[in-house]
Amino acid sequence: MTLHLQATTTLNNGKAMPWFGIGVFKVEEGPVLVDAVKAAVAHGYRSIDTAAIYDNERSVGQAIREALQETGLSRENLFVTSKVRNADLGYEATLAAYETSLEKLGLDYLDLYLIHWPVAGKYKDAWRALEALYKAGRVKAIGVSNFQIHHLEDLMKDAEIKPMVNQIELHPRLSQQALRDFCARHDIQIEAWSPLMQGQLLDNPVLQEIGARHGKSVAQVILRWDLQHGIVTIPKSTKAHRIIENASVFDFELTSEETARIDALNQNLRVGPDPDNFDF
Repeated sequence: MTLHLQATTTLNNGKAMPWFGIGVFKVEEGPVLVDAVKAAVAHGYRSIDTAAIYDNERSVGQAIREALQETGLSRENLFVTSKVRNADLGYEATLAAYETSLEKLGLDYLDLYLIHWPVAGKYKDAWRALEALYKAGRVKAIGVSNFQIHHLEDLMKDAEIKPMVNQIELHPRLSQQALRDFCARHDIQIEAWSPLMQGQLLDNPVLQEIGARHGKSVAQVILRWDLQHGIVTIPKSTKAHRIIENASVFDFELTSEETARIDALNQNLRVGPDPDNFDF
């Protein structure tokens, strides 16, 4: 898989989505966030992932406006994602939440809008709202986050439109192979959040050895592993040099043996909540 930073995958509705983007989880509103997103766009990133619950959409929006002005890019060059928070799940509440996110971001539309968590008894009404937004042309693609196989099966029983993306916690210690296989069969693109396991894999000897062989960092090895498995990935960083380093993954390729060794690190170990045992 030979790619570049602006390479895209095609979602099941024909929308192009970058394979690589920047995430802003746990980054507070303010100049640090604005500068990080601007640095990412300046370096060539075209995908930005936020969420209502992160409480940083205003700074993301400011960064987008300033980045477009400084780079000469147009809004259509960027792929912007946000997510509806649990408290806003429900048909009317989700429609209103979308408008709030757009207002905070200062945008006319989102490229991707996701249901953030599969809250039982609420996500189907929220999905109807996403379908309505999509059919009205207000959002370019819709999807879910943290949905397991049974959540997807339940949702699709009544859905008019199949999710285009499922964003899940995914890293070498939590490879989620069964869920990935299910989504592949149904043409739902997998996207990894916390691809670096919040830094907990950086001292892993297997990943260090593979990185040394290629002259790459552990983070770069993991992100390359994502791409070679057809997984969209959105590493988070606020440091310009790290943002640039994270994206330097298109000049090497893991061998099948190396990929298998990384696959074997799976322990079904989460750093975030378990969607099946989460107090929503």
